[in-house]
Amino acid sequence: MERFKLSLEGRERVGYAVILIVLVVLASGLVKLQLFEHRGLAIQSENNQIRVVPIIPRRGLVFDRSGNVIIDNRPSYTVSVVPAEEATGRTLANLGELLGMDTTLIRSRINRNMISRYQPASVKRDMSFEKVAILEEQSKRFPGVTYQMEQVRQYPGELGLEVVTGYVGEVSEEELSGLSRPAYRLGSIIGKKGLEKQYDRPLRGREGTAYIEVSAAGQILGEYKERQPVPATPGANVTLTIDSDLQRSCAAALDTFCCGAMVAVDPRNGELLAMTSYPTYDANIFSSVIPESLWQEISSDSTHPLLNRPLMGLYPPGSTVKFIAVGAALESGLITESTALKPCLGGMQFGDRFFRCWNPGGHGSVGPAKALEVSCDVYLYQLGLKLGVDRLSEFYDGCGFSHAPGIDLPIEERGLNPNSEYYDRRYGVRGWTSALVLNNAIGQGELLVTPLQLTTFFCGLANDGIVYLPHVVKRIAYADGRTVSVSPTVSRRLPFSEATLRVLKEGLRRVVEGEQGTARSLRNDLYSIGGKTGTAQNPHGEDHSWFIGVAPLESPEIVVCAIVENAGHGSDVAAPLVGQVIRGYFERKLLDETITVAEDNTEP
Repeated sequence: MERFKLSLEGRERVGYAVILIVLVVLASGLVKLQLFEHRGLAIQSENNQIRVVPIIPRRGLVFDRSGNVIIDNRPSYTVSVVPAEEATGRTLANLGELLGMDTTLIRSRINRNMISRYQPASVKRDMSFEKVAILEEQSKRFPGVTYQMEQVRQYPGELGLEVVTGYVGEVSEEELSGLSRPAYRLGSIIGKKGLEKQYDRPLRGREGTAYIEVSAAGQILGEYKERQPVPATPGANVTLTIDSDLQRSCAAALDTFCCGAMVAVDPRNGELLAMTSYPTYDANIFSSVIPESLWQEISSDSTHPLLNRPLMGLYPPGSTVKFIAVGAALESGLITESTALKPCLGGMQFGDRFFRCWNPGGHGSVGPAKALEVSCDVYLYQLGLKLGVDRLSEFYDGCGFSHAPGIDLPIEERGLNPNSEYYDRRYGVRGWTSALVLNNAIGQGELLVTPLQLTTFFCGLANDGIVYLPHVVKRIAYADGRTVSVSPTVSRRLPFSEATLRVLKEGLRRVVEGEQGTARSLRNDLYSIGGKTGTAQNPHGEDHSWFIGVAPLESPEIVVCAIVENAGHGSDVAAPLVGQVIRGYFERKLLDETITVAEDNTEP
């Protein structure tokens, strides 16, 4: 009995000890909650009764050089769900029925865009006003569902300017990982391509914050008075260098062909006046979530409408780059401005291969300027052999080939400028012959350029050897009144002396004004024009057609480059297109000057 009694007393002590420990734990928890976590819990409790709503700023407008709106905004509605307020049962089913969306898709978008359980997570953008009215009228069927008026980008389809403007879309998780979180969040709209991407920060402005009081059932009671809203800062307005009339002309010139590109630049300052790629796409379809079927249709199109041909399209330049070999030979002292090499008889034998000239009848004996006028391949073959692969490659490099032009738009191709190191890697040491330089000298072989690269080179020819960085933004006007103007910046100087440039510019003139010029059909009485045709062999189909025009020759103010894929000779296709665009440019300019003079002479 005594042993049993002691055991019972021990059990009582253990019981008291356990109760004491529990009380101490509870007391500690209360102290922690009251003294250390009170503020956080109070905020959480407050968040249970207010809704934190981002105020989306107006995205900046984009204007052309004359002040016409190029990119505008239009009102739209975005539907969101506040996860903490979402009622169980039929909420998502009702919302899915209204939006025509599967509830699984709605749930995935909530999860993807959720910042916290107390903030709206966007589900669908660009919802019609009729469906917004249903949400208002039948709000009890949609607890936790809210909507907000936002603005959607509106792009001008008739300009064919998508390669410049790009488009916007919802930020992806991959993009968000490399961005500043205060400025960007899940569900934010961000520039995806082009100008919208390059200048996203100034265009987007800064989000604000509103605080809305809601009931336990999620019903909106009004503005929460205890917290001051944080106003949004509108995005900056951007003025471009684009000439909309010229842009329309370029887009219209290409719309009867399968594929191609046009670029127009002012050589005096590098301002991009027009740029188009054909075929293109409607940037407005990216304003809301694009259906997977439509995305597949666009991305699998064999004509590649999403390819930015002026910046990313790689083409053999053909005869358009014969100026480089001629200039390199003059600079190297291998020829003079009057040097006539072996006459062209329709081709040239080199080793066991006969390299043909484009003219089977030959051009006879020609000098450097005449060789450019008639685009004689045989003269250039001989220059290529005199220069060699590496020296010719050095001059291509000095003229900007194998370098990105540096335009203020994202993503540019550098092209391909082969030298002996490249050939050693591709074919093995001593696995190739000097015959390759013959093709390089006439713009064939492995040499690849983009239309913008070629345009900037001709800008240098037109501008006495000075090449400016091409740029599309002229001015940025911020909401606080600050204005930032873009100044012309010299990119490089062509590796040619004044004497060499004089010969090359004479060749430029002769291509149009010479009696045997390959683009003599462009001669006119309104303005002087020079240029160069090119017919580039294409292993995948018909030859590509090139032409670059410079006008007026005595004081160049516009350089226009066109490539038409699989279209044949440059003189037959690309040259007339460029001539048409340049003619329209000067006719409009003359009309504007006439109107201005008439207005100045009008009596008050």
